[in-house]
Amino acid sequence: MAVVAWREVSGRSLTHRFGEPPSADRKFIVTLDNRAHSVSEVANTIGIFHGAPHPEYGFITMTEAVMTEGSPTPYHAEVTFRYELLSPDERDPNPLARPDTWSFSTGGAAVPALFYWDGNVQKPLVNSALDYFEGLSTEEGECRASISGNRATFPLSTAVAVTNCVNSGGYLGAPAHHWKCTGISGQQQIEMVNDAEVRYWSITTELVFRQTGWNLQLPDVGFNFLDGGQKKRAWVVDPDSNEKVPAVNPVALNANGSLKAAGQLPDILTRRVNREVNFSSYFGNPSWL
Repeated sequence: MAVVAWREVSGRSLTHRFGEPPSADRKFIVTLDNRAHSVSEVANTIGIFHGAPHPEYGFITMTEAVMTEGSPTPYHAEVTFRYELLSPDERDPNPLARPDTWSFSTGGAAVPALFYWDGNVQKPLVNSALDYFEGLSTEEGECRASISGNRATFPLSTAVAVTNCVNSGGYLGAPAHHWKCTGISGQQQIEMVNDAEVRYWSITTELVFRQTGWNLQLPDVGFNFLDGGQKKRAWVVDPDSNEKVPAVNPVALNANGSLKAAGQLPDILTRRVNREVNFSSYFGNPSWL
């Protein structure tokens, strides 16, 4: 079982339609010692492999080989090699050697409404008595980054370690705690690379950016306050009796837990509830950064 001889026939073709990537074909006539030959065996004998550049047009690479036996005789075959334009991420025939690819999409996400814009000045969203409105929400910008790549095995330990974690430092132009990993998914795949079977996992990592970050923002208010280390019920003055009565709305507190003076705005507490990790060490960066 061998290829006795081969030659390229004249008439190479190159097709390039406006607005579409170019493609080309090369044809060979192969003489066989019998009919039991695979496409890969014949292609390897000729010396043209998947991913090989075109001899004249190096920007296109071989993506497909088609063999038709019995042309022009039972011991001959016609082999057509198809060349197409691939992105740098697709050119390596080995799926495990291809770099990760990134995609981005934007949208909106509901967050608590704590501020409003007065012209170009951001101010606390409170009523005339300086109380925050309960249950109000608004939308802010959200960006989703999807990282697609191939791995020999599914990265289970990494998926468990980083899901629901936020970035510990600057990442993709954003400060710490503004990106969050929402999960890693994977699916088993199989490809034939130059007559060899390659099994791998195609995985996708989802990262989500929020404008105000993933830390909780909470007004520092409550129904209780600290006085000399003791917790006491917050109070207000009843306008009818002029006596202190338990507050029916949460009141503003100082950082030490004491009551704020009347007329002072509540502080906004920032609390991180997600574990932080170094995103660059886990996910890398896009090639354009």
